Amino acid sequence: DGAAYLQSIVGFNQIKNGGANGDVTFRGMFGSRIKILTDGTENLGACPSRMDNPASYVSPESYDKITVVKGPQTVQYAHTGSAATVIFEREPEQLTSAKPYRGQASVMLGSYGRLDQNVEAAVGDETKYARLNANRSIADSYQDGAGNTVPSDWKKWNADLALGWTPNEDTWVELKGGKSDGEAVYAGRPMDGSKFARESLGLHVEKKNIGDVIKKVEAQVDYSYNDHVMDNFSLRKFNPADGMSMPMASNVARRTLNARVAMTQDWGKLQLISGIDSQKNEHTKRSGSLMSPYQNKARVGDMDFESYGAFGELSYAFNDQHKLVTGARVDQAKIDNLATDTERKETLPSGFVRIESELAEHVKTYAGLGYVERVPDYWELFSTKYHQSTGTTFADLENEKTAQFDAGYQYEQGAFKSWASVYAGLIQDYILVAYTPTGSMGRLEAKSRNIDATIAGAEAGVAYQLTDQIQADISAMYAWGENTTDHTALPQIAPLEGRFNLRYVQEKYNLGLLWRVVAAQDRTSYREGNIIGYDLEDSKGFGTLSLNGTYNIQKDLDLSVGIDNVLNKNYAEHLNKLGSSGFGYAATEQFNNIGRNYWARISMKF
Repeated sequence: DGAAYLQSIVGFNQIKNGGANGDVTFRGMFGSRIKILTDGTENLGACPSRMDNPASYVSPESYDKITVVKGPQTVQYAHTGSAATVIFEREPEQLTSAKPYRGQASVMLGSYGRLDQNVEAAVGDETKYARLNANRSIADSYQDGAGNTVPSDWKKWNADLALGWTPNEDTWVELKGGKSDGEAVYAGRPMDGSKFARESLGLHVEKKNIGDVIKKVEAQVDYSYNDHVMDNFSLRKFNPADGMSMPMASNVARRTLNARVAMTQDWGKLQLISGIDSQKNEHTKRSGSLMSPYQNKARVGDMDFESYGAFGELSYAFNDQHKLVTGARVDQAKIDNLATDTERKETLPSGFVRIESELAEHVKTYAGLGYVERVPDYWELFSTKYHQSTGTTFADLENEKTAQFDAGYQYEQGAFKSWASVYAGLIQDYILVAYTPTGSMGRLEAKSRNIDATIAGAEAGVAYQLTDQIQADISAMYAWGENTTDHTALPQIAPLEGRFNLRYVQEKYNLGLLWRVVAAQDRTSYREGNIIGYDLEDSKGFGTLSLNGTYNIQKDLDLSVGIDNVLNKNYAEHLNKLGSSGFGYAATEQFNNIGRNYWARISMKF
């Protein structure tokens, strides 16, 4: 899924629930501070505890390109991500009458019943095409390095169909629709996800080279409906634990409509991208039990959300070496709390300014300052209580305000490459979630409040082509955060991590080694974190080694094999959730990651 894929990119990590559908973190930031878009639209998920977070609906192999904008350094999308904006994109098909088709397919087998099947196929010609993306993935519960079974099995499938029209090289129209569903057992939750149904429909239109100044006009409208069920009996043997005294099920849904229009104008050294966008989503819920099924009950709305935004992003080239990029946007958001018949209206400004330079033929640099305001999201408003009362957080939480400096460079000359990115930010009214015992049972309850915070960190890497066949690279990432209100560490931040890659490449085959080293994390804050995880104690460091190889059987046909965690290390990531007591985990015990894992994948193109 999207979280597992993004973790391979330096700077990202994930809060894991079990084997699938982890929740992405970037530079220690979580939730709606990370904007995740697929083909320019947003799918937010419905679960109040983020079982079906946005990344869980992303199948990365279905996309052609992933763009990561670090920090508040773009304003082109609604409610800019303060930590990062991640964009998964598909490119328009470019088929010809001489070869009116193309495609790729793969099958992967792995330890613990893992089976992935993926196919992407397109047919058409110069003026039209149809494209199918479909995949299916299943896995059983895995074993950790000590041989203990970790409940984590899942089944998922995804299918998307796109119909495109390209009457000329400057015009593109695409109508697309998709469906998906799945189920997942969660070692770190008292309930499992027994349904992750998605339906989506979208229309995208793009026209280029309209005139000497107007270079592109693009418009899109996208609809999605997420229908999610969680329960504690259909995928596990019911156990009255974690505060659940009887078999229970909860069905939540979110219906979302996104729309966007943008125009690119060019006056030589000056380029302007401007536009408007909107989002409307409504959230409903219902619950039941074995004796009183949720299917027999009506859905009840608890939230309606509307936002409208306008933006402009300007680029000015001073000369061939230096360029100024700046932008501003404003969003008007309205949130209706249907349970209390109250509403919240917010005006949210954001903007940035950045200098990009090519100081020499081999060096590129950038430095930018950005600002963004974020309204508390659905999970912060409806899944927590305000820390000073047992009432709603709806009117109490302030908007989060982030001012952040980002800078970096890329260097490449001959066999040597290096890069680095650094950041430092001040966050006013950071939304922090604390878990406090309540009631006679002392069950932990999530309560939110605003604090002020300071964040900083860096990612860096170097690569060297040792010989024509051997290449190596080393990368590292570090994130730091301080709660300046309480003078404590910001919680749920992944520790310092380094990665070493070594690869041997021949014409017909290649061999690879990945050594991942993670330091201990001693900057923690007891029982504080976010809507799905919190710090309990310091974590230990660990290292894992993975091996892989690929053999080209014939043109467009490859066989890949690998062993992950070769040394069968028994370890838990710092951000892993605590294990559910329904599976026999102690109250302070995190579940472990997968032990030694074998896999083989055959892929073909046609």
